[in-house]
Amino acid sequence: MDTDKNATTESPEDSGSFTTVKSKKTQKRKREHDMDTVEHVASKRPQFPPISSDKLKGPDEMRKISVPAHRYTPLKDNWLKIFTPIVEHLQLQVRFNLKTRNVEIKTCKETQDIGSLTKASDFVKAFVLGFQVEDALALIRLDELFLESFDITDVKPLKGDHLSRAIGRIAGKGGKTKFTIENVTKTRIVLAETKVHILGSFQNIKMARTAICNLILGSPPSKVYGNIRVVASRSAERF
Repeated sequence: MDTDKNATTESPEDSGSFTTVKSKKTQKRKREHDMDTVEHVASKRPQFPPISSDKLKGPDEMRKISVPAHRYTPLKDNWLKIFTPIVEHLQLQVRFNLKTRNVEIKTCKETQDIGSLTKASDFVKAFVLGFQVEDALALIRLDELFLESFDITDVKPLKGDHLSRAIGRIAGKGGKTKFTIENVTKTRIVLAETKVHILGSFQNIKMARTAICNLILGSPPSKVYGNIRVVASRSAERF
């Protein structure tokens, strides 16, 4: 008991050694004052002028798109349609290298937009993959269009007649199934052997890819038609 009393009793020297605790209000005021000083310092940051377009460009850049043998003749026939928008609208230089069999696109002094080179290369790549020039031109005119490619064997490892039947299910009789998917999802689809190329917006590509994957996995076309129509109507209601 005596030990407890000694522990509880405090001498005046011990009591003087304790520091007084500040109230929460004063701490809060101090924080607010510090925040004001930080904002005041941030407002005094140096303001740099915008960089000129010449400095942003840097050295001339070049893109090369290889052309397979079966696309030489279509490229030759439609060269004027490909050449005109790239040179006149995007202010780029373009040529077909006969030795390397590549379409070479290069920036120049007249090029204003940095993203023009990417648009032009996507446009030529879409044509080389098999899309019509009019459809591929949308990649230059619109910003929210993309190009996606995948292999049928990536969805399901098929071989021989099973692979041929899967390609037939995607195309349909006279291309009916492919045209229906294109019209409902507002995309463009190219079937090249086991490759599937889809051109459209992100959401529309997703719908078309889902429909094609279901056909590859064995779903009947009538069921796929119903599913994509339901999804398309829901997306139309949202917008």
